[in-house]
Amino acid sequence: TFSHGYNSDVDLNDLYSELKILQGALPNKFISTIAILEFVKTLDCFPNISITCRIFLIVPMIVASAERSFSKLKLLKTYLRSSMLQERLNGLAIFCIENDMLGKIDVDSTVDDFASRNARPNYFS
Repeated sequence: TFSHGYNSDVDLNDLYSELKILQGALPNKFISTIAILEFVKTLDCFPNISITCRIFLIVPMIVASAERSFSKLKLLKTYLRSSMLQERLNGLAIFCIENDMLGKIDVDSTVDDFASRNARPNYFS
């Protein structure tokens, strides 16, 4: 996670040196990653530790959101597997994954808009 192909986010030798120096500067009690990051930002002399802390704070969030998407898809597949086409499964998966955005949609205006587009003309009036 510290490199992308040939490019590296952190020089590991410099990171090791910075960690040795920081170890002496920090108290001998448990400190959270956020507290270490704030401490390092105030000193502004440990760039590799700052990058490493930010990566460690972001990775669990990325993994959890990906796992949540696959978990929702698995629930959908097991519940409706026998009668569902791939197109319907894809649509329901998007609804489950983007549930927050879906909650902001005004359902009444969407139904009215859909009904007005598909309304049959009244020939017998």
